[in-house]
Amino acid sequence: MTNPVFDQNLQSLDVRSRDIFRAIVDSYLRDGEPLGSRNLSRMLPASLSPATVRNVMSDLEQLGLIYAPHISAGRLPTQKGLRFFVDAFMELGDLSEEERRTIDAQVKASGSGSTLEQMLTEASQMLSGMSRGAGLVVAAKNEVPLKHLEFIQLEPTRALAVLVSQNGDVENRIVELPPGVTTSQLMEASNFLNAHIVGRTLAEARAEVARLKAQTKTALDALSQDLVDKGLAVWSGGDGGLPATLIVRGRANLLENVTAEADIQLLRHLFEDLETKDGLMQLLDLAEGGSGVRIFIGSENKLFSLSGSSLVVAPYRDKDSRVVGALGVIGPTRLNYARIVPMVDYTAQMISRMLR
Repeated sequence: MTNPVFDQNLQSLDVRSRDIFRAIVDSYLRDGEPLGSRNLSRMLPASLSPATVRNVMSDLEQLGLIYAPHISAGRLPTQKGLRFFVDAFMELGDLSEEERRTIDAQVKASGSGSTLEQMLTEASQMLSGMSRGAGLVVAAKNEVPLKHLEFIQLEPTRALAVLVSQNGDVENRIVELPPGVTTSQLMEASNFLNAHIVGRTLAEARAEVARLKAQTKTALDALSQDLVDKGLAVWSGGDGGLPATLIVRGRANLLENVTAEADIQLLRHLFEDLETKDGLMQLLDLAEGGSGVRIFIGSENKLFSLSGSSLVVAPYRDKDSRVVGALGVIGPTRLNYARIVPMVDYTAQMISRMLR
């Protein structure tokens, strides 16, 4: 992706400035530590004095690409600098044959005889292990064709609504019952729903029942009609479908090598964000915004902006090429983007193939 600001910055940098900027970013991504002018002058291929390096670093600071975390320290890339580096300089690596085989074997093994959620959980765990970040998967279930719905009475005014999809996933919800509901009415409502939901997504089933409203009122008494409405409505998200499911594995990886209290506080913010279901669809929106892998650095990702984390995310698609979920890696801003991008991309492609 191109950005006029980055293009302008790139044009204003000579070869020496680019070399120094890349060295600072490379050092940060590798070690997470500020890089000073003296050490920089020793690392560069051209013979430059520390004073010359400091002058170039001052220019880079003026552009907002680097900053000094405290007085007399070296320099670190800013969020803007990281974005500039990713867009203008980063050379994507390629997965090794061993990594491809690992992803192929893991996805195929977890997809054989398993539910979709089990397969995605394994994918999340695998991404975490390979990236040393946290593996993240969002599954939007509202497009899955349905197989069966059943009411199981728990108390006089409460029942368990069990929804089974055709891929084997099972969802349970508690439904508040109207006073006076009998077991036979629960069965009557279940039978009516099952006659009209099989093979349809939840959104399609709701539309069909709404279309049959007059017939429904004739066929069912008032209490059973209410149960039919409740049986579909209990799963409704904001768009009339099943809510998205978030799967996160490897959170402990994010705690490795974190000692500063400020960094620990940022991770607390991140973990709180991951527990907030309200923002899950934002992740799908982020993934749908591009055809492939997208990188969000720090506050660019509004969902995790307080924690300053980075997110590498890609959509996966069903047999009709519709985006039905997203997967990726979340971690500190010093993620190894060049390695993680192809890893996330290939895993998303494999999941998509398994869903066809």
